[in-house]
Amino acid sequence: MRREPVDQPVGDLQIVLVLHQHVGVAVNRRGNIATGFVAKSDPDGYNVLIAANNLATNEALFDSMPFNAEKDLEPVALVGYSPLILVVQPQFVAKTVKDLVDMAKATPDKLTFASAGAGTSGHLAAEIFKQVTGIQALHVPYKGGAQAMVDIIAGRVSFMFVDPVQGMPQIRANQLRPVAVSSRERRVLLPDVPTVTEAGFPGVEATVWWGFLVPAGTPKEIVSRLNKEIDLALADQKVKDSLREMGAVVKGGSPEDFRAFIKSETERWGNIIRAAKIKAE
Repeated sequence: MRREPVDQPVGDLQIVLVLHQHVGVAVNRRGNIATGFVAKSDPDGYNVLIAANNLATNEALFDSMPFNAEKDLEPVALVGYSPLILVVQPQFVAKTVKDLVDMAKATPDKLTFASAGAGTSGHLAAEIFKQVTGIQALHVPYKGGAQAMVDIIAGRVSFMFVDPVQGMPQIRANQLRPVAVSSRERRVLLPDVPTVTEAGFPGVEATVWWGFLVPAGTPKEIVSRLNKEIDLALADQKVKDSLREMGAVVKGGSPEDFRAFIKSETERWGNIIRAAKIKAE
């Protein structure tokens, strides 16, 4: 999630962003190092983590974790989420979700799908899609999203689930064609693109999301203050407009709301990951 410049602080709380250089760390292992660092930091309100949906998937993807997300972290606020977009190369023969499903069933094992790596949001969205539609498609994992985008644009793979930040520039440039969105409702950025549910396959809902957490043991009054200020910022029109331009659905809410959301996401994705026997690379 990109950081947006803020002309003036919203509300009373001014937060200074400090980038910590962890010498000797080459791979962040899907956010585990940063999350572990905050989880073991002083619970004083000055150590804040902005986490993404891998917080809910890593427990099932990795054999061991350097922290226990439920016990070591205190949820503060959910920022929002972005539904993923099912895309194909513009000249790809399938024009609709039904076309894609029919093609997969007519020629089993011929279709392929790209992702930024095993266990990433795009990979998991495609696994749900396969389960719901009953199709087979070969997973082609890449070491990051850039090369995956190159190959889906070139037509070397059949389809891909991308987040709006990653996919909208290519969609606007007519380098990718959106087939459907993985949400309950159509998105403002793509009002003419149906949901997978509308296309006849309910249950394919997958998003990337972001939220703030602090170390467990952080005083409740500090958590409440942070939550209040984050919700205030999310209510600011400039912030809302900026997030919506990125394809995000702005949420906010209480720490308890975010805790319940994380629990639900962890259970849902954990079941999907274990059923598909997915492990992070």
